[in-house]
Parts: sequence; structure tokens; C-alpha cells
Amino acid sequence: MSITTPSARAVDRDILRLAVPALGALIAEPLFLLADTAMVGHLGATPLAGLGLASAVLQTIIGLMVFLAYATTPAVARRLGAGDLRGAVASGIDGTWLALGIGIVLAVAGWWAAPWLVGAFGAADEVGAEASVYLSISMAGLPAMLVVFAATGLLRGLQDTRTPLWVAGIGFTVNIALNYVFIYVAGWGIAGSAAGTVVAQWGMVAVYVLVMARHARRAGAGPWPHHAGVLRGAASGGWLLLRTASLRAALLLATWAAASLGSDELAAFQVAITIYFTIGFALDALAIAAQALVGRGLGAGRVGEVRAVLRRCVQWGVGSGAVVGALAIATAWALPPVFTSSTDVAALLPWALVVLGLSAPLGGLVFVLDGVLIGAGDARYLAWTGLVNLAVFAPLAVWVVAVAPTGAAGPAWLMAAFAIGYLAARAVTLSLRARGTAWMVTGAA
Repeated sequence: MSITTPSARAVDRDILRLAVPALGALIAEPLFLLADTAMVGHLGATPLAGLGLASAVLQTIIGLMVFLAYATTPAVARRLGAGDLRGAVASGIDGTWLALGIGIVLAVAGWWAAPWLVGAFGAADEVGAEASVYLSISMAGLPAMLVVFAATGLLRGLQDTRTPLWVAGIGFTVNIALNYVFIYVAGWGIAGSAAGTVVAQWGMVAVYVLVMARHARRAGAGPWPHHAGVLRGAASGGWLLLRTASLRAALLLATWAAASLGSDELAAFQVAITIYFTIGFALDALAIAAQALVGRGLGAGRVGEVRAVLRRCVQWGVGSGAVVGALAIATAWALPPVFTSSTDVAALLPWALVVLGLSAPLGGLVFVLDGVLIGAGDARYLAWTGLVNLAVFAPLAVWVVAVAPTGAAGPAWLMAAFAIGYLAARAVTLSLRARGTAWMVTGAA
């Protein structure tokens, strides 16, 4: 085990080499969603509302399945660090097969349950019909999306975030072009939007298969899954799924609290939480770099390097959070009219954005530490403490509803409960773990 610590400049180079392309790939998807929403929006209010319902279901499924990338990255990186390139690539291939299997099961179940899932929202019949069409067709692309997650995790583990950037950028560009052709030229309406996305998703899979085949040939790894590797991925992924589910539950609880305050408050909170997640994209890029570098360092037994990555990623995360937080505060009174034409909703937003800005450095710490522990494969700890963090946030959300502060105080207090209270709980549990050594298990597995 090596305790040699690399220079801060060398660590910074590694972080930026991975984080900058990762940021580009993270930004590509929301930009596509905005373009897709705009195209469907020009079909009328009913298709747009249908897209909103179907997207809520799809994004929930996809959000929960992101563990496929998070479980694959550290497994690959550890073996790479240990000098086992063949084992590293084989781990990524196992994760990809696992993703394909889960995707097929979810796609069949989702296609069968699409009318029921849409109906659960209680929307008007015509809106539900549009949502069912979009969701049913989109299920054909779900296995592809999950394969993309796992393939991205493989490449991140191999310390390559540039290829996913190129695949995402080209894939989403083709997606927009196909959607335009299918929606307007072919006249398929909202079905054209879903079909264009499915074709583009499988096109991205085709590219990733070629990339993985090249790595497999170079490393001497076979194309077929290994039973033990798939089971290991499923076990680690199961804990990460529980961790992700707790995050989603916290967001749903916050949304329930906002709805309880009133319609305008819910609209204001939706804008604020959208900005919160946009800020999170920048900070998540550092977390992805941490996952890859920590996994590689532990695989190689270079504990000093891992400590250096932890320290510098935390400094970068808190510093980046401070910068974007200051920007959020500086624009708190200018941004609301950009997101809403309702003067009532706009009036509720500024103080919530100020609170959001104040919480951004804390968010930087949390996102980076989360990435470090994911990279270390410490999924079980993240899962159990995720439930603890949720238990801390729940009474805060209920308190906001019980007090029911009026005016701009409502969204501001709710944002404080979520972006400060909930994040503070996560910061405590993550920091306690990161300060110790229990997570610093070296070796290829």
C-alpha cells in the first residue's frame, strides 16, 4: 500500500481532465429536453401536458436506474488501478449485460402498465391519451438508455469522460433532428417525439458497442457476461438503488410540502428546485471525477493519492458552490421573470433563491463526498445513511406545512429545509465516514 501523496497540481490536472468533459455530457441532456419540450409545445397544450406526465414517469425510472453507471464506474476503476485491464473491461461488460436485462424487464412491464401509470395522475382523458402514446413508445428505448448508463460507467472507470461527451452530444443532436422530422414532416405528433428518441437511444448503444468491442479486443476480454460479475454488480447496485430512492423520496416529500402551501407556492418551488438541480450539474461533474479517481487509487493501493483526491475535490466543490451560489444570490430578483409570467409566482421566488445560493457551498461538499464514497464502493453505508438523512428531513418538511408561512416566506423556508436542513444531514453522515478509514479498502475488489 502506497502512502505517497502527489502534488496538488497533478491532482488538479486529473480532476479537470475528467470533470470538464463530464460536465459537458451532463449539460447535453437537459438541453435536449428543453428542445424536445419546445417542439412538442408547438403542437398544443394537450400534447405538452401529456409529455409532462409521461416524462415524470420516465424520469423517475431513469433516475432510479442511474445506479447502473455508479456501480460500474468503481468496479472498473479498481481493477484498472490494480493493473488488471482485462478484469476492468470484463466488469464493465458484466454491468452492461445487467443493464440490458433490467431494461428489458422494465420496458415490458412499463409498456403493459403505461395506461395505469398515466391514469394515476388523474389528468383529463385527452391528456392521458397523449401521455399513454408517448410512454408506450418510449418504453422501447428504455433498455437502450440503461445500457448507455452502464457503458458510460465503464468508460468513466477507464478514466475516459470524453467519449461519453461526444456520444451524448452527437446522440442528442440526432435526436432533435429526428424528432423534428417525425413530429412535423411525417406528422406523427407526440408519437414522433417518442419515436425519434427511441431511434437515437439505440443509435447511441450501437456506438457504445463498437467502443466496448475495441476495448475488449485490446484487453483480451470476452463479450459475454460472467455469472459472478453480474451478481456482484446487482448486489452493489441494489444498495445504490436504495440510496437513490431515498433522494427521490426527499424530493417527493418537498414537492408535497410545496403543494400543501398552495398552487403559487408549488410553482415557485418548482422553479427554485429546477435551478437547484441545474447548479447540481456543475458540482456532479466533480463527483464523477472523484468516483473514477478514487476507484483507481484504491485499486492500486495508493492511499495517499486517494486522500489527495478527496481533499482537492472537496476544495473544488466548496469553491465552485460558493461561486455559483453567489451568482444565484446576485440574480435572485432578476431571474424570476425569466421563468414565469405570473407576477404572483415571481414575487415568491427571490428569497428562496437567496437561500439556495447560501446552500450551494454545502451542496458542493455533499456532492463531492457522495462521489468519493461511491468511487470507494461504499454503497451499503450510503444506502443506510440515506434513510437516516430522510428521517431528519421529514419533520422539517412537516413543520413547514404545519406552520404554513405566507408569502415569500413559504418557499424560502421550504428551500431552507431541503437545501440546508437535508443537505446538512447528508454532510454530517458523509463527513463522518470520509474522516475515517473504513471506506478505504484497497485492492481490485
